[in-house]
Amino acid sequence: MDKIIRERAEQAEKLNLSERACFAADSAGRENPEEECFIRTCFQRDRDRIIHSDSFRRLKHKTQVFLAPNGDHYRTRLTHTLEVSQIARTIARALRLNEDLTEAVSLGHDLGHTPFGHAGERALKNLSSIDFKHNEQSVRVVRKIEKNGKGLNLSAEVINGMLCHTDGEKAATLEGQIVRFADRIAYINHDIDDAIVAGVMREEEIPAHLRAALGNRKSERINNLVLNVVENSDDEIKMSSECFEAFSELHAFMYRKVYKSDICRREDDKAAHIIEKLYLFFVQNADIMPELFAKISESEGTERAVCDYIAGMSDTYALKTFNHLFIPKFEID
Repeated sequence: MDKIIRERAEQAEKLNLSERACFAADSAGRENPEEECFIRTCFQRDRDRIIHSDSFRRLKHKTQVFLAPNGDHYRTRLTHTLEVSQIARTIARALRLNEDLTEAVSLGHDLGHTPFGHAGERALKNLSSIDFKHNEQSVRVVRKIEKNGKGLNLSAEVINGMLCHTDGEKAATLEGQIVRFADRIAYINHDIDDAIVAGVMREEEIPAHLRAALGNRKSERINNLVLNVVENSDDEIKMSSECFEAFSELHAFMYRKVYKSDICRREDDKAAHIIEKLYLFFVQNADIMPELFAKISESEGTERAVCDYIAGMSDTYALKTFNHLFIPKFEID
C-alpha cells in the first residue's frame, strides 16, 4: 500500500469537493499538535472524539423547549443535535463542501448547553458576571473540561464553527456557516412539532402566508428551506431575502405563540429557580464540587467554576442535586 488511507481520503477531497470547501489536508491544525491518524482525516477524528465524549452522552438528558416532558417523542438536546447534523450534511453534500467538517461542528455545537434549555442559559447569564453564552461554553467544554481537564484538542476549524453557530460573527468556513442555518431550520421545525404534541398550538395556527411561503408540514418546510439555502449560497451560506424574511417571521410567531406561552413561562420560572439555588449554593461551597471544578475555582475564579459545573449537568442530575441539597428527607419508623 503506497499511501495510507487518510492520505487517499485527503486526495479524494481535493478531487471531488468544491474549491470553496475546507480541505482536511489544509487544516490550521490543533492547539496541541498530534501525529495524524493512519485512517481518519482530522475532521473525521474530531467527529469521533465528540461522539465518544461524556458531554455528548449527557445531551440525551437535556431538554429543548418543554422541560421534563411526559412522553417519548419530545426532542432532547441530543435528538436536536442529530437533526442539525442531518440537515447540515445534506446542505454540505449538495454544495460539495466538506461533510466531515460539517458533521463534526454539528455534533459539537451544543455540548456546552445548560440543563433546562435556554431558561438555564438565561439564568446563568443573569446570575454570574462572566456573560455566560452556550456557544462559548461548548468551546470551553472541548478545550478545558472534557477528559478531566485535558480537552479533546479539536481542529481549529471545528472549534471556530462551534463558536460561531449563533448570532454574531460568521464562521470562517462555509461548513461552519451551514451549521448556523441548519441549527435554526431544525429547532424551529421540531419546536412546532413539540408544541403541537403539548397542545400549545395547532399547525393551522401558523399564518397562512407563512405556510404558503415555507410549507404546510414539517418535512415540506425543511425541504424548502434546505433547497433555498443550496440554491442561494456561493461565497457565503445564505437564503434568498424573501425566504429569510418568511423564516424570520415564523420565528417571531413561535416566540409569541410558544416560547412565551404560559406553559413554557411557568416551566422556565421553575428551571430558573433551580439553577439559582444551585448556583448560590456552590458559589458558597466551591470546595465540595468535583475535583476538576474545584481546581478551576482556584485558577479562574469561583463563578467560572460554578458555571462550568452547572452547565455540564443534565436536567435529571440538576434535579437530583437540587433535591439532595434543598428538599427535606422524611423517615417513617
